[in-house]
Amino acid sequence: METLLEQQRRYHEERERLEEAMAQEKLLKKPVLKERINSDHRVDQYLRRYQECTDTLHDLYEDNDGLRKKEIAALSGPNELAEFYTRLRHIRDWHRKFPNEVQEPMQYEFLKMKESGEDDSAPVVFTDEEGYGKYLDLHECYRKFINLKFTEKVDYVTYLKNIDRLFDIPKEKKSPEYRRYLEGLLDYLMDYCQRVFPLTDLAAEFERVQVEFEEKWEGGTFQGWQKDAESAMAKQSGAHLDLSAFSSSEELASLGLDRLKSALQALGLKCGGTLDQRAQRLFAAKDNQVDGAAAAATSTKGGRSAAQKQKSLASLEAKVYYLFEVLGEQRLDTCENVERRQARTADELEEDAQAADALDSDDSDDDESTPYNPKNLPLGWDGKPIPYWLYKLHGLNMTYECEICGNFKYRGPKAFQRHFSEWRHAHGMRCLGIPNTAHFANVTSIDDAQKLWNRLKGSKEKLRWMPDADEEFEDSSGNVVNKKTFEDLQRQGLL
Repeated sequence: METLLEQQRRYHEERERLEEAMAQEKLLKKPVLKERINSDHRVDQYLRRYQECTDTLHDLYEDNDGLRKKEIAALSGPNELAEFYTRLRHIRDWHRKFPNEVQEPMQYEFLKMKESGEDDSAPVVFTDEEGYGKYLDLHECYRKFINLKFTEKVDYVTYLKNIDRLFDIPKEKKSPEYRRYLEGLLDYLMDYCQRVFPLTDLAAEFERVQVEFEEKWEGGTFQGWQKDAESAMAKQSGAHLDLSAFSSSEELASLGLDRLKSALQALGLKCGGTLDQRAQRLFAAKDNQVDGAAAAATSTKGGRSAAQKQKSLASLEAKVYYLFEVLGEQRLDTCENVERRQARTADELEEDAQAADALDSDDSDDDESTPYNPKNLPLGWDGKPIPYWLYKLHGLNMTYECEICGNFKYRGPKAFQRHFSEWRHAHGMRCLGIPNTAHFANVTSIDDAQKLWNRLKGSKEKLRWMPDADEEFEDSSGNVVNKKTFEDLQRQGLL
């Protein structure tokens, strides 16, 4: 029987060997995406095993049952030699009973793990459409999206380009079917992210996203769920008035027209008329105030329940926004791959299918070899470098750098013009606090974007309605003056 101290020693050894295995795994060069993903999954398995060993060691050192303390006392007590020979006799008896039992050291176990990790076995499964972590397979989510009642019937490429523009959908149309679509999209993105980036702690990232979402939600600035319209409705709904403190309509009339109008709106009554008519109408509703207050409380409770549902739906959207920021490169590659496949003819598709069957039947590693590409030309759909004349024709020999995108370089004018509407540039503009509108087209410098934004804000201030200067009044003589001049003349008695 293995002692507790021997168990502790074995767990410490296992932790050290796991640390060494993770370090060796991270030092390996992984030029291919498949190798990088498989390596990350192996490191993830090592981390999980390391955590299990740590938890077990923690329980052993806690010694809640007192067995470890008892064992140390037996080894360090006055009869330590008797304890030693007793354990030695148990070991000999066990080997005499099982003479052919072979116990492999832990070193052999890790050598076998290293050998099994170097083969072509894949610890994770991807669909053919996903290309082993290179593309997204959103066909199922696309079918659910086009079956929603309020959506337009768009093609798959358009859906991929606008899939994260959830804030363009009016919140009045976000029905339970939309929630089920959003949950399905979030489940797929989380599963895909865990397969491609297994070392990412999604739970911790979602906690950070939730904190940021709570701040924006409380401030009414979360995109797609602004509270401007709701606050305007709240101002129009009126405020309740305790009528039990008033004994006549004359006392109510002392509150003024505006306060009586607000109280009548809160009770759902007609709010027009003179001051006395409003006071009499409100005083007549004194007996029905209890029923009105109960109805208002019920309405408030229902409003809170609806607000909680809207908040949970917006929280799901915040998580989807974060995952699409993480998977921005895969999403862009998916759009390009779908467009490239749609532009191919039936003969080319048939040739590709035959070539794929030939590669599957061939056991050689020719597909892993790097094609001869001395000019570092982009690869075409067949995996070979494109012709040099086509490379020059599309301007791929020119690179454009964008400071807003973190000094990211784009190859060719087409990719440069397209990036202004993509996630990386939009994220950089959002970090600067500037809206990504058409005014900032072809602006790549942070300083130029900020100066242009300040100039646009100044022009908007000039165009804003100024009552003192823009509101016009006419005096008794027919002269038209602005509000400020009219009030000055009125105070001086010149009108």
